[in-house]
Amino acid sequence: MLLFVHCLILLAYSDNTSEVINEKPNVIISTDIGGSDPDDYQSMVHLLVYAHQMNIVGLISSPPHQGRKEHIEEVIKAYSKDYKKLVKHSREYPSPEYLLSVTKQGATDSLSTLTPESLSEGAQWIVKQADKSKNQPVYILVWGSITDVAEAVHFEPSIKKKIRVYSIGSWNTKLDVNSRNYLYNNHSDLWWIENNTTFRGMYMGGYQSEDYGNLSFVEIHVKGHGALGNLFWEKKKDIKMGDTPSVLYFLNGYINKPEGQSWGGAFIKTNHGPNYWTDNPVDSLKTGDKRGAKTVNIHRKEYLDDWAHKMSWLK
Repeated sequence: MLLFVHCLILLAYSDNTSEVINEKPNVIISTDIGGSDPDDYQSMVHLLVYAHQMNIVGLISSPPHQGRKEHIEEVIKAYSKDYKKLVKHSREYPSPEYLLSVTKQGATDSLSTLTPESLSEGAQWIVKQADKSKNQPVYILVWGSITDVAEAVHFEPSIKKKIRVYSIGSWNTKLDVNSRNYLYNNHSDLWWIENNTTFRGMYMGGYQSEDYGNLSFVEIHVKGHGALGNLFWEKKKDIKMGDTPSVLYFLNGYINKPEGQSWGGAFIKTNHGPNYWTDNPVDSLKTGDKRGAKTVNIHRKEYLDDWAHKMSWLK
């Protein structure tokens, strides 16, 4: 699957070039890990197992609830125990020390006003990494509230040309309506995939027979597979991983074409702006009433097979 990352990343990013500029995308994760939902721990474990396939330039603790920077560091600690096994398979895995250096505390509360009034450490880090980016964008994968992105864009709107956002909406939007609506209503030119229901295909539907079930896969392919596998199992014993489609998007597919097929879903443009995509409402792509979920779960066997192979390195 790495072939996709090598060959399909960032064609024609700037106005005056059409070549492939970099093998790996620059990625910032904004996560409410440690809050009220343990699935962010699951997604963080999965992310770090694939850390050699992307350039992680930020891990930001964001609202809502009580998740903090220390909870990201908890997963990095487990990663550090497995690091020697991982680098045997790829020297591209970032060191635990590096990951700790790019881990930042974002806002600790959702936006209480209609417009951002402060700039968190995490938001400042977003601005810094966007400013550093020369030839390719910084992708911000939002697993919790979109507060820190709203702050960064509000105080430094010039970064919009250098960032791309893939956000998991739904419950997160309900808990931070002001940040989401601020961006939607005031920055329609922002490159943004807003995934409100497509992500449900991560754990709803798809092939779940044999060892591909939400419980059976974890029991067989995750539990007992290194410190990361055990941490995953301790936090939640079945697959939810609702934020993971934002990572899968970079592992197999065309990241410049959100409407195209990828493990992380296929989306549609609306009339909102030139670079805004959201869930496909076509009935044939629904799982239950969840729009677009089949564009993820149709690939379930493929991405679980790939992940099981990576987890076997930690056995």
